[in-house]
Amino acid sequence: MADHYAVIGNPIAHSKSPVIHAAFARQTRQHMDYGRILGNLDDFAGDVRRFVAEGGRGLNVTVPFKEQAFALLEDLSPRAEAAGAVNTIVVRDGGLLRGDNTDGVGLVRDLVSNHGIGIAGRRVLLLGAGGAARGVLQPLLEQGPAALQIANRTAAKAVELAELAVGFTADAHVRGSGLDGLDGQAFDLIINATSSGLAGDVPAIPDDCLADGGSIYDLLYGDVPTPFCRWGAARGAARILDGLGMLVEQAAESFLLWRGVRPDTAPVIAMLRGGGTP
Repeated sequence: MADHYAVIGNPIAHSKSPVIHAAFARQTRQHMDYGRILGNLDDFAGDVRRFVAEGGRGLNVTVPFKEQAFALLEDLSPRAEAAGAVNTIVVRDGGLLRGDNTDGVGLVRDLVSNHGIGIAGRRVLLLGAGGAARGVLQPLLEQGPAALQIANRTAAKAVELAELAVGFTADAHVRGSGLDGLDGQAFDLIINATSSGLAGDVPAIPDDCLADGGSIYDLLYGDVPTPFCRWGAARGAARILDGLGMLVEQAAESFLLWRGVRPDTAPVIAMLRGGGTP
């Protein structure tokens, strides 16, 4: 009988996770299946209990339940603790649950390993101060940027997140500000962790805050370039990347936690970009 895994969220029909994990399972010859669960907005904990009671071995958690998963679980990885959110639940023997967060390592792996964009010694701007930004903050800082600025529409939230980041590493130059606090600055890498693109918008940042030769990365992705990717193209960004690679890389990290083997992500990313079935 195949081991059972799933992704839980609301909405969930659009999720690419079942396709990704099915490809991983074929590639690594793992006997497992992976489905979607439309989570009950009023009973996330009940959904998790039912999944485990029915023999489920692991869950991916997506919006809007990542913070609820964090609050539900007592056994948390350092990555989940730092992120304040859980996107991966590992069901251990006896039904014990461990929460982890693979979003940040997925972003870093896509940037550094897949695209050769170094973070060490670079000036990095992180747009947004919500759960997505917090989820990637510690792994970014572990790469040793020269400076990392968090900018958010509400400056106080960015300042609060920057103060939290100081606890992650002693030598990072981290500061928070409003979007209006970026004048006169230029960054080698700008990462958009806001959801503004869902409404067709981009954060209100200065046109000249991308340094010459700088790159941009949008955590959102789609079949056509996101508004932020179009913003980067219009300003001559050297590299313009969306979050599809991060999606696959964070899934691979979850797969490793569950199955003890890391799949090759390149053919799966190519498949999702339209290159066929791996």
